[in-house]
Amino acid sequence: MTYRGELRRWGLISGIVGATVLALAAPAQAAPSETPDPAPGFNGAVLAVAYAGNTTYVGGDFTAALVGGRAVRRAGLAAINALTGELLPWAPTTDGRVKALVVSGSSVYVGGDFSTVGGQPRDSLARVDARNGAVSATFGHAIDGRPYALAAGNGRLYLGGAITRVDGQVRAGLAAFDLSSGVLDGKWKPTVDDQVESLATGSGRVYVGGKFHKVNGGAGYARLVALDPSAAKIVTGFTPRASVIAYAIAVTSGGVYTANGGRGGTANAYSLAGATRWTAAFDGDAQAVAVLGDTVYVGGHFDRACRTTRTGPQGVCLDGSDDRVKLVGLAVGDGHLRDWTANGNGIEGVLAMAVNPGLAAVAAGGAFTTIGGRIQKRFAQFS
Repeated sequence: MTYRGELRRWGLISGIVGATVLALAAPAQAAPSETPDPAPGFNGAVLAVAYAGNTTYVGGDFTAALVGGRAVRRAGLAAINALTGELLPWAPTTDGRVKALVVSGSSVYVGGDFSTVGGQPRDSLARVDARNGAVSATFGHAIDGRPYALAAGNGRLYLGGAITRVDGQVRAGLAAFDLSSGVLDGKWKPTVDDQVESLATGSGRVYVGGKFHKVNGGAGYARLVALDPSAAKIVTGFTPRASVIAYAIAVTSGGVYTANGGRGGTANAYSLAGATRWTAAFDGDAQAVAVLGDTVYVGGHFDRACRTTRTGPQGVCLDGSDDRVKLVGLAVGDGHLRDWTANGNGIEGVLAMAVNPGLAAVAAGGAFTTIGGRIQKRFAQFS
């Protein structure tokens, strides 16, 4: 196979589309199938998913991919051909769980609870070649704390989590690195007073979600905030007033969408000014969100979509509900429930989602073992 043919096999000549927080607005289109495409499973939870062209990268707490009834070693990281479902030979290994992935250019950035990647010492953060899995020799940092989220844009890699220092320099929940040089950004250092769960870039902003109450020392932007991508100042024109933890964020040209916990869980749609456009409620936390065309896809550990936003103890829907087990589709415009039904199982359910507009595909990772009653262990793609 020629070098160009190999790149085409991996989808890397199509351009990069990544990660779980990325979404592109598009005209109405047919919904993906409710039946998952052929794809490998995994023997542990999939916690992060990112597309790059026709390749799907996954990260998590697994030691093997499951292909045709046999286990194939994949420790923390794996890649899948999004067109065929084939497990690709890309196989850098980690000695701990991977919590976050983002693809930029020819690199896959990896964050999590590990101390080595590909046998090389790497403290919770690494850069890996998207084609051959080689660990970058020029990108290595010391992280005090745990990374939970990554995003790329504006020439920077953004990192969020429960972190206190990077390379010995104080950081409070957030940090950034130059994508070209890999050097820690000495100017972009906003502060939050509790952990960051999610990041997204779009509309000339960096969106940050989590369980924090103060940002840059001030109140008024709890749990969801937009920051300037260069100066780290709060974008005061975005005032969502989120009332519960934001586990995931998706951004389009027309709005911001979040997956939230709380009493039960919610998916929320905001304008770019932060005004709430709609809220959908569930009987369990929403933990992942992605937007494809005219539909917002939400994953979590819920079993029902509530018909109103009123919920009671344990998240019980007070005004009736419809079965939607771990996955649901909602209309972008008003949040009404789509007919799309791809029910999962388990307790934790879906923990990560990503979309590939070029393939009209939605991917989900988590701790589920079935979709629609069929065995589908911890990763599924719908197209």
